[in-house]
Amino acid sequence: MPDDGNAPERGVPARGLSAHILPTSATMIGVCMTVLSIGHLAPRGDVRVVIDKLLAVDAIVFLVSAVMSFMSLRPGHARLRYEWWGELVFICGLALLALGAVVLAFVIN
Repeated sequence: MPDDGNAPERGVPARGLSAHILPTSATMIGVCMTVLSIGHLAPRGDVRVVIDKLLAVDAIVFLVSAVMSFMSLRPGHARLRYEWWGELVFICGLALLALGAVVLAFVIN
């Protein structure tokens, strides 16, 4: 069978989405920090506190996603489980970030 360049090498484990989720999760932690800074343009109030807390929790969610993705890249029997959880937590983090962006858009006049 000819090698098309897409098959993993023998002895090297295949890397799924985790190889993409790990750096993207780390980047999204930075995005959360940036949005937290931008959120301070909004007037002080209860809504801004909620946005700050939401984005802080979201940064932790992305950190968990990054750790799960990293764990799935390590050899072991639970690789697929870690990858699945990493993907799920990443999607939840994206949803939280989108929610924070929508709330922030309505708060900043």
